[in-house]
Amino acid sequence: MSTAKVDHALPDPGGGNRFGSLAPQRRLGFAARIERYISQLSTRNNFWHKVCSLIWLPYAFRSGISMKRLDSTRFTAVLPFKRINRNWYNAMAGAALLGNSEVAAGMYLFSECGSDYTVVCKEMRYQFLRPCLGPAVYHIVNNEEVAPKIADGGEFNIDLELEIRQQVAKKGRERRVGRCSITFHCTPKTHARNRARQRAEQ
Repeated sequence: MSTAKVDHALPDPGGGNRFGSLAPQRRLGFAARIERYISQLSTRNNFWHKVCSLIWLPYAFRSGISMKRLDSTRFTAVLPFKRINRNWYNAMAGAALLGNSEVAAGMYLFSECGSDYTVVCKEMRYQFLRPCLGPAVYHIVNNEEVAPKIADGGEFNIDLELEIRQQVAKKGRERRVGRCSITFHCTPKTHARNRARQRAEQ
């Protein structure tokens, strides 16, 4: 059993909305409206997700990962057992399992936060349990509540836990092949625009 850890050093959020005292938000510019529309489109269904991945996430597009919301609380993503995702001894490559953990968790969180947030992976720990010899299914098994954090209006960190299981051909229990704990830093896009405006005015 082995573990892999990815750490992107980002400062903890300062707590609360730094820009709460600024003037009311201005109307979004053309570029910002286009960005919002494309962001919303990317989570509409797997077709538009693949189209957007082809342009902005070529690795995710080549891997073929797809998302599926089972109900209002359950979400899965499936990584196909294709040549690009396999290693030399015909098992799912560790890099594919680890890298797509961030993609799967990010897709889930992006669908929860909506198009008005920038979502960045801050820290990730992956635990390899056994070889994966078929399609990998990513399950969100434990997550913090996103809605209260969004309601606060500021930047925030959020922790997610995933189980990665090998999909079986016949109906039965999926084989657990890995676990992943991941922390994301979420920033309202209005914060970035306000910071840019403040720098321009200085």
